Amino acid sequence: MSDFLDELDAWLDDNWDAELTIAEWWDRLGRSGWASPSLPVNAYGKGMPRNDALAVGKRIVERGAVAAPGGLGMMLAAPTIAAHGSQEQIERYVLPILTGQQAWCQLFSEPGAGSDLAGLGARAVKDGEEWIVNGQKVWTSGGHVADMGMLIARTDPDVPKHQGITWFAMDMHQGDAVDVRPLREMTGRALFNEVFMSDARVEDAAIIGGLNNGWAVANTTLMFERSSLGAGGHAAAALATPGTVAGHLGLRAGDFVRQAGPSGGGGGGAMASGVQKMIAGMAKAKGLADDPTFRQAYMKLYSLGEVGRMLALRLKAEKAAGRDIAGAPNIAKLSMSEIMRQTRDLALRVAGPAGTLHAYDSEHRKVLDAATGTPELAFVTEMALFAQAPPIYGGTDQVQRNILGERALGLPKEPSDERTKSWAELPKNG
Repeated sequence: MSDFLDELDAWLDDNWDAELTIAEWWDRLGRSGWASPSLPVNAYGKGMPRNDALAVGKRIVERGAVAAPGGLGMMLAAPTIAAHGSQEQIERYVLPILTGQQAWCQLFSEPGAGSDLAGLGARAVKDGEEWIVNGQKVWTSGGHVADMGMLIARTDPDVPKHQGITWFAMDMHQGDAVDVRPLREMTGRALFNEVFMSDARVEDAAIIGGLNNGWAVANTTLMFERSSLGAGGHAAAALATPGTVAGHLGLRAGDFVRQAGPSGGGGGGAMASGVQKMIAGMAKAKGLADDPTFRQAYMKLYSLGEVGRMLALRLKAEKAAGRDIAGAPNIAKLSMSEIMRQTRDLALRVAGPAGTLHAYDSEHRKVLDAATGTPELAFVTEMALFAQAPPIYGGTDQVQRNILGERALGLPKEPSDERTKSWAELPKNG
């Protein structure tokens, strides 16, 4: 057993108490360094490699305690602010994330600036010690339960588009100035939102990483996103939702304990892991487990997962030696997208004609379960519908390949004058 897991076990023996509220438990966990141990020590972490941090999250669940807060605050905002923020900003923003007091969302993509993220048009104009923000964001995961937003906005339209962007920590509780509207997906859920900002205000002190340096900060956020979403990078997350909107903080922690293992939610990779176990069970029940073509497809999926896990281990070794693997987060993200596609195809093959049926709410799910006798089906069909999303969110597969070609392989960039002309002079995407 690793020394750090022994240390964690001892800490859990002394601190886990199912009778605590979620807020009380997360406060203990967040301040201890165990909530996100990959963060540096000055940001309430332990400076541990990512693989070891994932082992910590898994052990917390195995011990029957509630996992650390999930969501984009933990995944993206905390490590970005730890990397680019001041110590004062770390205390102000990172600690409330680790203790679950604040939930965050990502205000990056826009209707006219998705894959071309640097072409964004949301404007922030200085007004004394504040900035006034106007514009629209879209595909905002968790915007409806967020207390804070990672906002990138244009603060100088008269310089090349990558140079006039600033990264802000924006309060989402601003009444009509920040209007969050759900976007219904074909799964039946509304995990994404569009956000309209009409004279919203952000403090000057909420700029992370410096004025007009937002593109560099945003790339750090995107790197953490791709690493977290990619194959081999799924952390355990609590069933409780962080932040003030969801209403879980005052509830008993013991009521949110779950069994160890993949949750099947919180991202494409975790969802695929959960469905793959269901596929094996469904295949056995239908007599497909010994079918050679099924076994070949299932082992291909298993092998892809192992390749992702080994990439993460290789990256850990390279980091320990003071080196890096160029494009590793992009490779992991591409691998996760492929795993999702192949999981979808195999799951629908095992489900057979019933895979064309889908329940869009809990009542219809009961009817579907009774009609098919397969309670796993609703989860399988939801994953199959959701599988179209991972190759798009977090940067499309095409964007990942472009990055690998240009930044990892050194291939020439596409001809463009976007680095010489100001954003105001460039044609807009619409």
